[in-house]
Amino acid sequence: MHLAEVNIAKPVYALDDPRIAGFVNRLDAVNAVADRSDGFVWRLQEESGNALDIQVFDDPTLIINMSVWQTPEHLEHFVWNTVHKQVYRRKAEWFKALAEHHFAMWWVEEGHVPTLAEARGKLEHLARHGDTDEAFGWAHLPHVKLWQTQRCA
Repeated sequence: MHLAEVNIAKPVYALDDPRIAGFVNRLDAVNAVADRSDGFVWRLQEESGNALDIQVFDDPTLIINMSVWQTPEHLEHFVWNTVHKQVYRRKAEWFKALAEHHFAMWWVEEGHVPTLAEARGKLEHLARHGDTDEAFGWAHLPHVKLWQTQRCA
């Protein structure tokens, strides 16, 4: 089994606003590191190389990131030990705090490419039921610990 993840965010500013350029200008580098990372399998993207224009929710300003990793440890390493961590530390400058769940993980069969509807369903499942084997956050994976010191949801 592989690990899929979805993460949604609501930018504080329009993506072409100079006040969020620090995020937008780093996105290609973060994606390139993901693509080259050990354990990386797949990520949602358009021809541009990112997923900024993919709309999944009723709110057209929400942006989505979705990827698949061989193991939770591979995802954990990417999130907390690469350039991604530098961007994550500045998230409060660029993104609004969301009341609903914005991050979920779930197991997928090797070779399965998650759909947008599937990702949305996992976020909804997590909101309704909390951590289960169907959809979960970092706390459901007791062997990965970096999120505890970094405060990832």
